[in-house]
Amino acid sequence: METDLTPDMETRQGKTTSEKDGSTAAEDSPDLAKAILAHRFYPPVIGSEAWEGYTFSDLEIRIKESTDFYGAVLWPSAMVLCHFLEENRESYNLVDKNVIELGAGTGLVTIVASLLGAKVTSTDLPDLLGNLQYNVTRNTKTGCRYIPLVRLTHVPLYTVTELSWGPQVKERFPHNTHYFDYILAADVVYAHPFLDELLDTFDHLCRENTVILWAMRFRLDPENSFVGRFQERFHLEELYDLPTLSIKLYRARKRDPRTCGV
Repeated sequence: METDLTPDMETRQGKTTSEKDGSTAAEDSPDLAKAILAHRFYPPVIGSEAWEGYTFSDLEIRIKESTDFYGAVLWPSAMVLCHFLEENRESYNLVDKNVIELGAGTGLVTIVASLLGAKVTSTDLPDLLGNLQYNVTRNTKTGCRYIPLVRLTHVPLYTVTELSWGPQVKERFPHNTHYFDYILAADVVYAHPFLDELLDTFDHLCRENTVILWAMRFRLDPENSFVGRFQERFHLEELYDLPTLSIKLYRARKRDPRTCGV
């Protein structure tokens, strides 16, 4: 399967070119960070249910967070990734593409990708699925070609399902039945004990033509050292560098196993 990508990976926000590898990265500017944060709005009146609002694809998206779980809070990295997908929908055409989101959390990235026409498989830990499914269903029931539905055992495409990183991924997403054009991830790298398992999960799900779009908020080691380990298995390009938000957005492809470590 081929993905719709322009050769020079241009973005609409402007870019800089690395002389070392020829890759492009969007220039950091207050205007870009401001444009990303401008997608958020708050309800004018506090009702019986607390929610935060986001505007993507000309639609109002309402997200319910859960303070009971760290992963059920929406972090700015998700907004960065959603902004990129919306602004570059022609270069990164998600229509009818098979997409998986790792660590979907509140579901904003899954929702935006679905609104852009993708068949999204949205994954997270079992305790987070209730809130994730609520947000996804609430915001994709109209206007989406493919609506992610809950599946706990058999894992078809475009679904909301549990996934623990590591060995389970091979059982739930075997290569003979599952192929993903895109892997999306926002703020999945932080001080948790499963970074090795996350790296193995990326490695299993990413095939020769799969594109990874990964937004990361930089904090402290050891999570920041994950980038170096990631580059041992994947070609990594920087699309956004946003020091004002401490976030970078990367595009990655799998390395040829014969050249890994070279």
